[in-house]
Amino acid sequence: MNFVVVDFEWNQAMRSDSSIFNHIPIRLTGEIIEIGAVKINADLTLGEEFTVDVRPVYFRRIHHTVKKITGFDSERLSNGVSFPEAFARFRDFCGEDVIFLTWGNDDKNIFEQNIILHDLDWDWINDWINLQLIYNVQTGGDKNQKSLAEAMEHFGIEQTRTAHDALGDAYNTALVCARLDMKEGMRTYDDAPRILASRMPHIVKEIENNAPDVLSHDGFGPFETKAAALTDAEVSAPLCPHCGGLMEGIKWVNQGDGRYMNLYTCREHGSFLVRVRFRKETESGELYANRLVYACDEEMGAFYREKSTQARRRGRGRRTRGSVSSLPRKQPRF
Repeated sequence: MNFVVVDFEWNQAMRSDSSIFNHIPIRLTGEIIEIGAVKINADLTLGEEFTVDVRPVYFRRIHHTVKKITGFDSERLSNGVSFPEAFARFRDFCGEDVIFLTWGNDDKNIFEQNIILHDLDWDWINDWINLQLIYNVQTGGDKNQKSLAEAMEHFGIEQTRTAHDALGDAYNTALVCARLDMKEGMRTYDDAPRILASRMPHIVKEIENNAPDVLSHDGFGPFETKAAALTDAEVSAPLCPHCGGLMEGIKWVNQGDGRYMNLYTCREHGSFLVRVRFRKETESGELYANRLVYACDEEMGAFYREKSTQARRRGRGRRTRGSVSSLPRKQPRF
């Protein structure tokens, strides 16, 4: 099999209601600005590398969150090649009948949108494999998504490449891939969701308690403090669970039981309640964050607004930017 680990970085519109969307022929959540890839040899060692910067056509101003996460600036953005040229180079690098390996599903969605936008061919792509599923199955995990950093730490892989750089993330993902049993992982891949779901008996309890469905669940860390986690570029920039686009948040509020929540909005799919809960490793004392995303119904929105209002009343005149409110305890259904 022709395995290629791939990672994309993409830019977004400056505003979710930007007039630029009136000129785009398809629903576009992100325009690719960097492609990074690493080939996996037959013996699971790392092979050739590929990287190219891409000049966007529609989202030509760098979004502040994208700039913060990737380090891209306007000059670098304008110096990339066109997407069709980058695509041709990338296809030549990959060869035919390629199977793309990614960490999560967002890269697949964004790449397909950009291919459609430029009316290019994707018949040369055999399949996409989400390595998170294989990793979770083979390391005793469940449906809760693990960050690439957590997987690297699990295997004792030292961070030698820049994170949130397309080639750097592809390289680090390839290192994790090299530690997995890919033959077994491919054999059981289609059954992975069922295997992982069976390891989450608490799901039954949540359903019985009429708790809402979790649309996405990601892990991050370690962090020194909760404040550091809530201001982290990754934690504070969740992607829409439906389209993979960046969302705009309001502010983090302590919901009263040690968990923190924020209300995010996607231009295409509406509002989502994002909650962060923390766990501290007993031996190391390191702090990890789990981020859960829910579709925001009327009850959730009202609960967030109530807590947010309490925070403003209690914090008036003494809160500083980036602080997190401490609120009385109240248990919601989610």
